[in-house]
Amino acid sequence: MTREKKKSYCVAVVFGLTALTLTVPVCAAEPGTGENLGTMMVTAPPLNDDQLSANVSVVDGEELQSLRPATSDTASLLKNIPGVSLQGAGGVSILPAIHGLADDRLRIKVDGMDLISACGNHMNSPLSYVDPTNVGSVTVFAGITPVSVGGDSIGGTILVNSTDPEFSQTGEGLLRKGEVGAFYRSNGNVQGGNIAATVASKTLNLSYRGSTVKADNYKAGDDFKPAGPAAAGRSWLDGDEVGSTMYKSSNHQLGLGLRNEDHLLELKVGLQDIPYQGYPNQRMDMTDNDSTQINLRYKGQYDWGVLEGRAYNEKTRHKMQFFDDKLYWYGPNNVPNSDGVPCTTLSGGMNGCAAGMPMETEGKNTGALVKADIELSERDLLRIGGEAQRYRLDDWWDPSGKGMWPNTFWNINNGERDRLALFAEWEAQWNPQWLTQLGIRGEQVDMDADEVQGYNITGAQYLAESTTFNTADRDQTDHNVDLTALTRFTPDATRTIEFGYARKTRSPNLYERYAWSTGGMAMRMINMAGDGNGYVGNLDLEPETAHTLSATLDWHDAGQERWGLKVTPYYTYVDDYIDARRLDNSEFPNVPATNMTDTDAFVYLQFDNQSARLYGVDVSGHLPLAENTAYGAFTATGVVNFVRGKNRTTDDNLYNIMPLNARLAVVHRLGGWTNTVETELVDNKTRVSQVRNELETGGYGLLHLRSSYEWKQLRLDVGIENLFDKFYSHPLGGAYSGQGKTMSGTDVPWGTPVPGMGRSLYAGLTVKF
Repeated sequence: MTREKKKSYCVAVVFGLTALTLTVPVCAAEPGTGENLGTMMVTAPPLNDDQLSANVSVVDGEELQSLRPATSDTASLLKNIPGVSLQGAGGVSILPAIHGLADDRLRIKVDGMDLISACGNHMNSPLSYVDPTNVGSVTVFAGITPVSVGGDSIGGTILVNSTDPEFSQTGEGLLRKGEVGAFYRSNGNVQGGNIAATVASKTLNLSYRGSTVKADNYKAGDDFKPAGPAAAGRSWLDGDEVGSTMYKSSNHQLGLGLRNEDHLLELKVGLQDIPYQGYPNQRMDMTDNDSTQINLRYKGQYDWGVLEGRAYNEKTRHKMQFFDDKLYWYGPNNVPNSDGVPCTTLSGGMNGCAAGMPMETEGKNTGALVKADIELSERDLLRIGGEAQRYRLDDWWDPSGKGMWPNTFWNINNGERDRLALFAEWEAQWNPQWLTQLGIRGEQVDMDADEVQGYNITGAQYLAESTTFNTADRDQTDHNVDLTALTRFTPDATRTIEFGYARKTRSPNLYERYAWSTGGMAMRMINMAGDGNGYVGNLDLEPETAHTLSATLDWHDAGQERWGLKVTPYYTYVDDYIDARRLDNSEFPNVPATNMTDTDAFVYLQFDNQSARLYGVDVSGHLPLAENTAYGAFTATGVVNFVRGKNRTTDDNLYNIMPLNARLAVVHRLGGWTNTVETELVDNKTRVSQVRNELETGGYGLLHLRSSYEWKQLRLDVGIENLFDKFYSHPLGGAYSGQGKTMSGTDVPWGTPVPGMGRSLYAGLTVKF
């Protein structure tokens, strides 16, 4: 059996199983509790993931409502979760990190779909495909992740779900409901709104949700650069204006739900249009991102347990170019002051003229899932399932002049990344005090890519490198195994102790394996770190394998409502961690001769397997301070995170590790009012990655105020972020390349971190009907 036929057969098996689950008649009169479901979906058996893990965090309800008006980025909804930090990117594309592991090292699912970033800069990250106003709940597994929600990752898991379909009660007639919302944020002149509508009977639900947002550049708390034109031929930027932080985004989702008794069939169709999104820590900007998602799901409850099936298809068309704050017209080298002057004719060579650098990608993502929760006995629950994913990526750069001439540069040609996984998980409630979970997951990852070419197919540099790549063995198959063992001990109503071990694996992404050119300009276009450096792939990469030990100690009141304290220490050792090594000019003559020794410049690196360790502790808690009928209730909340990351092969620090940080708040509630005073404290970052010339940042403290009032169908939110307009640089914000001649390797000043946002006042109004 050939490789392609084998992959097609494996995918067909899982798709066939999914089709069987989806053809279960939703009108069947299965015995169940359909009349008791009301407006809720069918629920899982008594033992479920939320019950199992003391280190699972859920954001929903009131907390979601309070966070939405202050952000247009879904990842920001996670900022109060223990162990989570946020890496800077575009205004709607921030990357979450859990315990120092980010991006592809996390399993991130949006409405059950495994979305993949179709971009060499990872601009269209998974959470950028869902607007905060369409998020119904977020579940984060920061510690030991069950194999049923893990896979192809070495960190935690983030599950983001839109709102569930609602149905009318018996005898109520049609359910009609909706909401309209609008918001404004002063810093960046951010304006947006959302609308939702639902019509439902007892068995049929039709829904629509839409949102739109537009923002200008934001301003820092103080000047961090000289004022002046953003680039030759571009508009003026003030000294405190952070270039390339503008964005515009629209999202739409249509939903259809069918329910009968304990069976639910749900179809969601999503559309996204991002006409532009600037990136202050990348050399390029997003100039278009169109995505279509079709997501079909079945869930049914039987006498023996729960059966779930899902099939989805997602297609993304993504474009990058230099937007308003970055140089677009690159003039002839022999004509002084020609940059920024529109060309009459595009031409090749250094004395030619170039119209920016167009880069395009097309990603096609198809997946399926079948999962069954089988109640073997009152004590035992068996969870088994299978997943398949087929991903195709094309990444090409059309000729635009100068060195980008006369042919199309193929960065990744018909890249393939196909996954097939099977898992089994056994949970046992041995007695009221002891619960255990054991899981195993096997996963096969097949990767390949077709032949590539450079801008000049006969040029010596491109021809030599493309020939080496095209004659190499590019067909890769990884066989990965994940294991989990978790124990939960509840000695009494006020204490819970959970501890466990996990072995997790992740195969490289397409860019880590197949980005092929060591030309300086081409390497600078491959950057998933936001550090301003250039990267090239490595065909010899092995999958990462992480071994994690974690424990959670949870103290709380008997009702788990008034007060609580959680402490979660963890330790992770990673074999074949994909870090980076600098390229030596003696081996790669395209890179500068000083590349191995530069300490204050952008450098050129190759993805490389090494070994790493990460360790730390999360502390979170809440405590009532005072309460009476006249003044309401006052509650103190807090989260403290500490993590360290070390490369054991080179003794260097790992990149983008958040320093010690804390969020402390006092929340006041009285009737429909909720008021919050919050302080955000971050230590200075001095442990930095030397191989990347990562920038150090200073410590800071910020004060935020939030208030909301609910009255009948109306909700008003107001707040001030960074009340004292303090200047700071976020430790994970990356290197500033938001303006200027960013295609050049030396014309972007090295050494400026991306500044954080200064004071911002916001208000949001939501009306439900």
